[in-house]
Amino acid sequence: MTILRSYLEGRWMAGEGKPRTIEDATTGSAFATVASDGLDRGAALRYARDVGGPALRAMTFAERGAILKKLAEEIHTHRDELLILSRQGGTTRGDGKFDVDGAAGTISYYAYLGKKLGDVVVLADGEPENVLRSKRFVGQHLLVPRRGVAIHINAFNFPAWGMAEKAAVAILAGVPVISKPGTATAPLAVRIVELWVESGALPEGAFSLLAGSAGDLLDHVGPQDCVAFTGSSGTGLAIRSHAQVLATGARVNVEADSLNASVLAPDVELDSDTFGMFLGDVARDMTQKAGQKCTAVRRIVVPADKVDGVAEALIDRISGAIVGDPAQRGITVGPVASRAQKRDVEAGCSQLAETANLVWRGEAPEGDGFFVAPALYLTDAGVEAAYVHEHEVFGPVATLVTYDGSSDEAIAIVAAGGGGLVASVYTDDAAWGGQVMLGIAPWSGRIYWGSRKVADQGSGPGTVLPNFVHGGPGKAGGGEELGGERGLRFYQQRVAVQADRALLKRSLEGLL
Repeated sequence: MTILRSYLEGRWMAGEGKPRTIEDATTGSAFATVASDGLDRGAALRYARDVGGPALRAMTFAERGAILKKLAEEIHTHRDELLILSRQGGTTRGDGKFDVDGAAGTISYYAYLGKKLGDVVVLADGEPENVLRSKRFVGQHLLVPRRGVAIHINAFNFPAWGMAEKAAVAILAGVPVISKPGTATAPLAVRIVELWVESGALPEGAFSLLAGSAGDLLDHVGPQDCVAFTGSSGTGLAIRSHAQVLATGARVNVEADSLNASVLAPDVELDSDTFGMFLGDVARDMTQKAGQKCTAVRRIVVPADKVDGVAEALIDRISGAIVGDPAQRGITVGPVASRAQKRDVEAGCSQLAETANLVWRGEAPEGDGFFVAPALYLTDAGVEAAYVHEHEVFGPVATLVTYDGSSDEAIAIVAAGGGGLVASVYTDDAAWGGQVMLGIAPWSGRIYWGSRKVADQGSGPGTVLPNFVHGGPGKAGGGEELGGERGLRFYQQRVAVQADRALLKRSLEGLL
């Protein structure tokens, strides 16, 4: 039995109190325990601010990028070990690669960005502008690291990638990190941090790990701190409305529930390459990570006159997905990550059945593992299918939603989800696709347009890439992460400096 420890104030320490048991998703047996009472979270934050912050801020972007390069190399070097460990959370080897390789790849991207930004510690935001009519008195926007801590509260579904993508951006920006992984899959996150610490790549205080409960962590938030959360909208609201967060004005970024929609246009024939792309992307999103992706397709929006053919083709494709022990050859869908998650998915399916018709249900093994049978539902109620547009069933579950083929109704159905991380549109009709693209843009963090000429080139809407923003409006949390250099802005202060042009230029020599 593994006892998970936290890495705080530059050392590993175990918590006190009644431990929480972490179960193996495949067998339901106890895998590890974690306790977090008695950990001084306030001291951990102060240590990160006082020790890790100055160490990172003293470095150039290129030097911070070199740190990230070493962290990515550690993940890559120990890849096989990490993929085996990821099975504890129910992932197949393919799903584990999506998480572990995604972590290494994202860190590597930000390592490269650091090298590209070079030997500077301050970034300019635009060019100097004259103040009123003066030629000497100018204003210059600068971006400087905030003097707080990046507090990362991560979800259970991507214990490697979720931790890595947040940490890479914050560290490159020059801000130390305290990361709290989702407890159900924390063993993988803890092992990665062990490897990072053992490598000696991290400056003292630059990265801390809090295993178990967040406890009173937010009670110690300061005005320069940044809180980035991924998880449920309810927890996101609790973080945003926390008294200390409100009192200090600490920055908060939330990535929450997302009822992502995939829209098939009326021009797409069911024997076309564009339809093949649509079919492959939707089927992958339904089954990859057992549907436990924040970017997975939940609402499949199809013309009413094509729904029978679409349903038949999709069922034929996903029927080949085999649910079972992810360690066994041929298994394509593992269990969901925890016992509680299985209960939530089953409860969600029961409520979904009150709004939509079940048109297909797969098979799942019996036993103590947290297996869930994939399911496909269908509704003709459009925007009136309330539960379909209001509640995300976080598992291998999706709903076909019919529409009349018009761009207006397609836009309305996507918008009924209240805001999402990603929406996908499949069409070769530039005019129709353009109308839908601009119509759903205010409701989407990212739009993925599939068409004939890129049918064999797309990465799928469910893949988050570090050079494009990740986040979404409304129900999706209203946040934004990644996006290349854009991701640094959350951890930087934009300041407008008004000064003599020559003095300002000399003061920034070697920094900018």
